[in-house]
Amino acid sequence: MNVWTAIALTTAGCYLAKLLGLLVPSGALERPLVQRLAALLPVALLAALTAQQTFGNGQQLVLDARGAGLAAAALALVLRAPFLVVVGAAVVVTAGVRALG
Repeated sequence: MNVWTAIALTTAGCYLAKLLGLLVPSGALERPLVQRLAALLPVALLAALTAQQTFGNGQQLVLDARGAGLAAAALALVLRAPFLVVVGAAVVVTAGVRALG
């Protein structure tokens, strides 16, 4: 399969997924369970992406400076720090651990 075939198949798949979303009856989307799941799904996906990018390296599980930075950011969030402070704490801790290691 060449690149253009893959692009065409991906385009068709995205279009069909969008079309299927538009064909769902509105009554199904107004159920409380569906609304609750729709609210929680982006958070779960972002958490999974963060964990994979922080602790994954190919097929291996890695614990390095990124984990320390994530822990610092989590601590800043628990302490209800502003967003820029959370990001700054993660950057400083990650850089510090890399400099020491």
